[in-house]
Parts: sequence; structure tokens; C-alpha cells
Amino acid sequence: MTTEPGDAQPAEAESFPEATAHSTSKQGAEEGPVHSHAQSSLAEDSTSHLSSSSWIARSPARNPLIFRTMQTRVTLLDGSLFSCTVEKRARGVQLFEKVCEHVNLLERDYFALSFRDADNNKNWLDPAKEMKKQVRGVPWNFSFNVKFYPPDPAQLSEDITRYLLCLQLRQDIVSGRLPCSFATHTVLGSYTIQSELGDYDPDECGSDYVSELCFAPNQTKEMEEKIMELHRSYRGMTPAEAEMHFLENVKKLSMYGVDLHHAKDSEGVAIMLGVCSSGLLVYRDRLRINRFSWPKILKISYKRNNFYIKIRPGEFDQFESTIGFKLLNHRAAKRLWKVCVEHHSFFRLVSPEDPPKKFLSLGSKFRYSGRTQIQSRRASAQISRPAPHFPRCISKRNMLSRSLDGGTNTHTGVVTVVVLVLLTVKGGISETRIEKRIVISGDTEIDHDQALAEALSEARRQHPELSVTRVVVHKETEVSPDHMID
Repeated sequence: MTTEPGDAQPAEAESFPEATAHSTSKQGAEEGPVHSHAQSSLAEDSTSHLSSSSWIARSPARNPLIFRTMQTRVTLLDGSLFSCTVEKRARGVQLFEKVCEHVNLLERDYFALSFRDADNNKNWLDPAKEMKKQVRGVPWNFSFNVKFYPPDPAQLSEDITRYLLCLQLRQDIVSGRLPCSFATHTVLGSYTIQSELGDYDPDECGSDYVSELCFAPNQTKEMEEKIMELHRSYRGMTPAEAEMHFLENVKKLSMYGVDLHHAKDSEGVAIMLGVCSSGLLVYRDRLRINRFSWPKILKISYKRNNFYIKIRPGEFDQFESTIGFKLLNHRAAKRLWKVCVEHHSFFRLVSPEDPPKKFLSLGSKFRYSGRTQIQSRRASAQISRPAPHFPRCISKRNMLSRSLDGGTNTHTGVVTVVVLVLLTVKGGISETRIEKRIVISGDTEIDHDQALAEALSEARRQHPELSVTRVVVHKETEVSPDHMID
């Protein structure tokens, strides 16, 4: 399959020849010996020389070019915030590697950093480009997400990779991006409880112990009772086993790993185009009406706000056919085109294609620059470290607590724990800031001392390798159910 943008412009040359000579002539090579004409002239020259030398000596030494730095904030899959300082001219891969080192992730090819542009559109941070050329007019706030959903999560090598995939899928389910039936919600919710809380213990678990946890966008009492019933039958199942069962069920969902984009067909009817590991899907009124697998697609391109796919002729067709879709604007068409290029390269190619290097090449030079799924699996097979230990977070509801009778409490105390960690880097000390947001719920006045103690305990439990150096405590009240914080 070939990929071309339709509105191609001549690309700039990647490199320029070095200068073969100095731009200014060397005076010593052209001028012969100069005889002095008068003593006064020598004196003036000497005075001028001394004055210039004195000025140079008194002037402060100029420092080499210092790159401007930017403070970045990355929201991790467990809801915590990772902050660090990077050079403004740094490439996306530098921040991505810092995040992966922080979460102790080796199987990195399935993940990426995303950000929202000025129009609130989601964009993937290109690891090969400078961040300042991608993030413009908005704060440098990113999210760590799954970009390529593995068709078979069992082939992932490490438990921590599968756990992070589970966290992403739970977000997809709760937000409604991954629709599920009632039965599927109960099964997935029960495995989530087993992963996070372990075996059912009647002494520790009350009669309504799952009401504080979030499993579905429209969670009901009936669903919670069914989840508790299933959870009680999982005695002896480890968290890793529960997550594997979770993934084995969720990968069968029709919308698993589908990246949706708003579009219109040739008749102007609103549709959704979904990009996934197997190809391009077309949805209308939440129903899939067409599917184009990657082997069937010969070429993808875009021109202005139009997106085109060229289809291989079928069994009874004689010629190739081209299908066009209209998107909101040129940027949306290019965004969809890039997502298609990356998914096709990752899931279908043995190794990524090299970008064109011709001096007068037309079209975009964009190519997927990471490892493909085949390369990633080969690299994962070489991992030899012991299984890393990591804490599992709890899927608590967003800023709201439910009372025993099923009502909603609108008074919530919020404790924000800020953990500051000093890391030694090249040339000095750099500060890395990790912010943990701990929610303490109650329908009466919050005891700040008790809330602080609980927040510190929770932060130390989730990050045993870190030390708490500063804590900020504040309380938020009167949170309306219509204004839930995502």
C-alpha cells in the first residue's frame, strides 16, 4: 500500500552543502607589508588597540547558547501526574523515554504521548520531531496512552505491560469509547475487582464494597450485585491472572482498539471512520456498515479536507476503485491519514519504510519511525529481567461518593500530595515532580490531619521507591454530579 498526501508541495532539501570558502577574504593573504607614515598614526593605532583590548577584557564572557526549557506535565494511566523539565528543542522521543523509565516500561512500542491542540483535537506526539514544532499555543500537557492495541495481549511479555493496557481499556469502557453489554460489564468489572482488591474477604468487604468503584458509564445497583457475585468465585486468582482474563474478554469486543474520526460520505451523511489493527472501518448510527482490510487497500491519500482510499479490484471487478470521504478540515484529513499510515506500518510491515531522500521529492516525508509489531515481539522475547513489582491503583469514582442508601454526597475533601524527587542527570541536578491526587470522601467536615495521614499512606503505598518531600493539602466541596472531573 502506498501513502500520499494529495496537496503535495515540493519538500525542502534535508541537507545543504557546506561552504567551500570563507565568506570574507583573508586580509593577510592579500595585503603586503604596510609602512608607517607618521608617528602620530602609530600612536593613535596603539591607543585604539589598547582601548579595544581593555573593553574586551572588561566585558563579561558570553555563555554558549542556552536552550530554553519547558515544564511538561504528563497524565499517566493510573491518574497520577508526572512532571519534568525538558529543553524546548527536545524531540518527542526524549520526553517519551523519560515517562517510560518512570513507569518502568520496556515494551514501549504500543504506547505514545498525546496532547490537545488549540481546537481541542487529540494529536499524537511525533517522537522524531521537535516538540516545539508540534505543541503550539497550548500548555505542554500530555497524556500517556495506548496507541496500538495488540490483537492478542497474551503475546505481551511482561505483566506490567498488560496492566497498563488494562488501565487504558478501563478508561475506554468508563468513558463510553468501548461499548459493552450488561453481561460483559459485569464480567470485566469482577476481574477488575479481583485484580485490585484480591480475594473476597467478608471481614474486610462490606455488603456494598464495590459501590465506590467505577466500571461502566451507567453503573447500576443490579450490575454491582452481579459483579460481587462473580468476584466471590475467584478465590485464589492472582492479579496477573485476573488481568489476563480481563484482556481475553475485552479483545473480543467489536470496538476494541478502534480509533474513531468524524467524517461524511459522498452523499454528505455523517459517518465515523475507525482505524484499527486490521484496517479501516466505516460506522453509521453506531453500526458498522463497511470494512476495508489493509491487504485490500492499495493507496491512501488526502487532498484539502478530502480523504481517499484506493481499493484493490474484487473477484468480479476489473478495475481499481477509489472511495472518498469528507472531513471537517485539512488538518483533520491529514491527522486521519497519518493514523492510517502508522497503523498499517506497525501491524502489517516487517520493518518501517525509510522516508524519501530525493532532493526534489514531492509530498510529505512523514513515515512511521518506530518499530513494527514484529520487531517489538522479537525485542520482547529478549527481555531477561525479573518481573518488576508495581502497585495497582483502585478504580474509584470521580470526585463523588455514594452513601449507603445509594444517594450521592456532594461534599468531598480533596487532598493533593505532591512528591518531589531529585534525579541526577548530566551536568547537574534536575527536579522531577510527581503529583498524586488522593480523594477523601465524606458528608461531614473533613479532618485535615486524618486526611493528610491517609494521603501520605496512599502515596507511599503506590510509590514505595520514592520519598515524600512536600505535601499540599486543600479541600473542595459542593461538587455537583453534573460537573464530574475526568
